[in-house]
Amino acid sequence: QVQLVESGGGLVQAGGSLRLSCAASGRTFSIYHMGWFRQAPGKEREFVAAISRITGSTYYVDSVKGRFTISRDNAKNMLFLQMDSLKPEDTAVYYCAARPAGSGSYYLSDSYAYWGQGTQVTVPS
Repeated sequence: QVQLVESGGGLVQAGGSLRLSCAASGRTFSIYHMGWFRQAPGKEREFVAAISRITGSTYYVDSVKGRFTISRDNAKNMLFLQMDSLKPEDTAVYYCAARPAGSGSYYLSDSYAYWGQGTQVTVPS
């Protein structure tokens, strides 16, 4: 299995930027597809972005396309989410997650086997 620890959250004004990081330990990081999800108060957890384990193909929810960038560094066992032009509606707890190859779809939370503890991102209105 793999252990995931997010960092980089905080409070930022609308239009600002944050870079979330997710440090992985345990099994070889590169064997997992990776994703970012978020959960706002009173709402269900939603898919934000995903990156494949080898080719680095990326996928985004429509609401963050052009503003967020997911990336990974397999040599350093790290996952990142660069968030630019932040909006109040981006306020949520952000989670990184690992999906074993061949399991489910990148946008479904049930497809992910391992989760971090989450990091809070707050964008005041």
